[in-house]
Amino acid sequence: MHGEYKVPGGKLVVVDLDVEGGVLRHVRVAGDFFLEPDEAIGAIDNALEGAPATTDAAGLAARITAALPKDTVMFGLTAEGVAIAVRRALAQATEWGDYDWQLIHDQPQPPALHMALDEVITAEVAAGRRAPTLRVWEWDAPAVIIGSFQSLRNEVDAEGTARHGVTVVRRISGGGAMFAEPQSTITYSLAVPEALVSGLSFADSYAYLDDWVLGALGDMGIRAWYQPLNDIATEVGKVAGAAQKRMVGPDGGPGAVLHHVTMSYDIDAAKMLDVLRIGKEKLSDKGTKSAKKRVDPLRRQTGLPREEVIARMIGSFRDRYGLTRGAVTDAELARAEELVRTKFAHEEWTGRVP
Repeated sequence: MHGEYKVPGGKLVVVDLDVEGGVLRHVRVAGDFFLEPDEAIGAIDNALEGAPATTDAAGLAARITAALPKDTVMFGLTAEGVAIAVRRALAQATEWGDYDWQLIHDQPQPPALHMALDEVITAEVAAGRRAPTLRVWEWDAPAVIIGSFQSLRNEVDAEGTARHGVTVVRRISGGGAMFAEPQSTITYSLAVPEALVSGLSFADSYAYLDDWVLGALGDMGIRAWYQPLNDIATEVGKVAGAAQKRMVGPDGGPGAVLHHVTMSYDIDAAKMLDVLRIGKEKLSDKGTKSAKKRVDPLRRQTGLPREEVIARMIGSFRDRYGLTRGAVTDAELARAEELVRTKFAHEEWTGRVP
């Protein structure tokens, strides 16, 4: 069995192993990390040798930590990262390069249709009828997008949204509310087979699926990192927030994961505060007194036009994993438009948590 895992902010860890009699055998850990002293790599292999194959990541990490020489120094490597690579090997997880990725980047579309397309495209990936897909959104109107479980009245200022002509929609994933304007927001979705995140905890899957965009930002001169649970941050502030939804496959089989991210290219902070109800308690856990200071737009940090930032992000993904231009099929669009009529533009869905 073979498993790989890139430690967030670190290096690639590769594990090869067998399972015999329910325990790990012939374990070999490798990668482009740095590790001292030399004998520490053998200590890691030996710590994993004979471990029950049912041991979770925390248990495997504990075995590794206990076995390391006292003076061990790791660069780009953690015991937890090795443990996750082992769990991915045991789960027979796939890798990014195993797939023929498709890109969808269409003309501006209504907020409710974006919500519907996320559901339809992810369902198609789960059913095996569509390749894993990166979809870059273009908005035709400003919108507030609330999480699946958020209270409409607690999160949205109805008078503010009416005053600014902002559409309110509810997405299928959890997480917090977002304010999006057509030329001020960069939003993308990844619809991926569940096998790509096999062996990862829910939290680890966020970092794993965000890693490529951290690299893309790095190519633009921005040092960014994953900030648990679902933010992307830089030294001057948050630049993006992510959310996920898991879908089962046909007949309850392996499914797909929707991972979508909204990035702030620019921001009208006054308008944002006028349409969103951002409470003091929510701000307090971010260590800041002002919502305006929580988000630092990419426009200022990159100095690039929005279209150029998007083009560079797409180029970075293509360079890493390959990417073929695709499109929403007629059948997918018809299903999405049906969901707009029956769900995403319907008051019953938007107000399902009043």
